[in-house]
Formats: sequence, structure tokens, C-alpha cells
Amino acid sequence: MNKHLLMKKLVIIDDDPIDHFVMKHALRGKDYFDTTTYTIYGSLILDYIEENRSEPEKLPDVIILDLNMPIFSGWDFLERFQQMQAGIQKNIKVYVLSSSIRPSDKENAERYPFVRSFMSKPLEPAMIDNIANKQYSN
Repeated sequence: MNKHLLMKKLVIIDDDPIDHFVMKHALRGKDYFDTTTYTIYGSLILDYIEENRSEPEKLPDVIILDLNMPIFSGWDFLERFQQMQAGIQKNIKVYVLSSSIRPSDKENAERYPFVRSFMSKPLEPAMIDNIANKQYSN
């Protein structure tokens, strides 16, 4: 079985269009994901997950999440995702990608059992490889 068949859907939640551009560049040439969705609306992604929680093929495999966003922050996303996670029929991996240098942000983010890693911006191609390697080994 091709290991690339294990990951299909990536969702990137970040409010900065420049970061979206950097992430698109980091993903260029990588074939780990069939689809990549870029959004600034974490709450819409949660609504989608909630609506499709019993249809795992529709759900993302990996979410890369920015923490510091206006209106609905990454922290808001993590809290709501944790509350609804038990009803989701897929093990969605969340990777926090932040410009924060506060050690407490890293510690607090990694307290959520579904957060696989806390990474510092900008996203680099090697980080995508690392996510893929973690995905394939779990």
C-alpha cells in the first residue's frame, strides 16, 4: 500500500494571507495531500467537522492551526474541538503553527491530546516532511 494514500486532506487555518502564501510554497512539490484547504475561519471548519463527524472520509486528516487570530482564535478552536472530539469518527491530527515565542503557549497547546506538535512560523518544507513522517508512523 502506498503510504501516501494514508493522508488525503489538509486544512490550514491562519488569518494571514502572507502565511498562506508561505505555506503554499512549503507544500510545493509534496504529494502528501490530495487536497489542501486554506481558511481564516476556524469556526467554519469546526462546523463542517461537526456536520460530518460520522463520515470520516469527508473529514480532514491534518489541521495546521495558527493560535493568534482575531474573532475566533486558535485557542477557541482547540477548546471547541476538544469538546466535540469524542463524537468524531476520525483521528484528526492538529499541528499548531504560531509566531508566539512564549513557552507557556507551547505548553498549553501541547496539553491537548490531539495536538501532535507546536511549530514556529514560518512553515518550512522540512516541517511538512516531519508531519508526514509522524502521520505514517502513527
